[in-house]
Amino acid sequence: MSDIVRTWRHIPQRYNLIGSKCTNCGGVYFPPRVICPKCRRKGNIENLQFKGKGKVYSYSIVHTPTDDFKKIAPYPVAIVELDEGAKLTTQLVDCDLDSIEIGDPVEMVFRKIREDGEDGVISYGFKFKISK
Repeated sequence: MSDIVRTWRHIPQRYNLIGSKCTNCGGVYFPPRVICPKCRRKGNIENLQFKGKGKVYSYSIVHTPTDDFKKIAPYPVAIVELDEGAKLTTQLVDCDLDSIEIGDPVEMVFRKIREDGEDGVISYGFKFKISK
């Protein structure tokens, strides 16, 4: 039951790519923060809708995944720096593993994340694809 609650709680981030921005220092964060890590109590946090575009900051190829992802291995996981400045970890999809380069432009897409058994809840969310 906790997986369902967690899924619902993360819908804004997972489906809308919503983060936060401190209006005091300009820091941009994903996932959203309640308190600015730089300004602490002096910060003023507001929601920020990211456009879903950025670049590959770093990446790795996963060859030995957990049981949930064995069917798709090997697959790339990247740290993406969004155009707004926040960094997030994501899976790269629809790309040749040998052609990924740091700095490649990427854009957000929606894909199936996982399925809880044959008759379980299917979780969807964001992943990124290279947009050369």
